[in-house]
Amino acid sequence: MQDEAQDIVVDARGHRCPVPTLKLRRALERASAGAVVRLLADDPMARIDVPHFAGQVGATVLAAGEADGALRFRVRKGG
Repeated sequence: MQDEAQDIVVDARGHRCPVPTLKLRRALERASAGAVVRLLADDPMARIDVPHFAGQVGATVLAAGEADGALRFRVRKGG
């Protein structure tokens, strides 16, 4: 698995739905296949939106959790 230090980091804290998912989409579109994007969000809807979006685009949620008041997701681009 890719080292977390190589993750593409997207900080969507302070934004409400659908912005965190749109930022994740843009990052995944620019990333190469197999790249990992780490999304930080504080909108509670991200708990639902991110896994749903990942499933739609063939990405994999590697980890999801909460720390320091932010939701944290690691999402691997498929392909």
